[in-house]
Amino acid sequence: MHRSILAAAAVGLGALAAASGPAAALGPEAMEVQAARMNALAGGPTNARDAELLERYGCESGTRSAFCQGLNHPRRYYRARRRAYQH
Repeated sequence: MHRSILAAAAVGLGALAAASGPAAALGPEAMEVQAARMNALAGGPTNARDAELLERYGCESGTRSAFCQGLNHPRRYYRARRRAYQH
């Protein structure tokens, strides 16, 4: 009885691990993201990898570096469409 429960749990965990392939690769990158966020809190990203990670995953709320402020309020380089009212 206990062996069948353990076998079912092992199969379930194996299926779960197989289904979350990309999420499993996030483990080491999560530490890099946190380090990039700490560098942003200290004044800004220190290298291109930190900037890339901050663009992808965002800064912590309350970070006042110019880089993170730019991510919060992106500039639009195109003109807004004017409304044309049809009579």
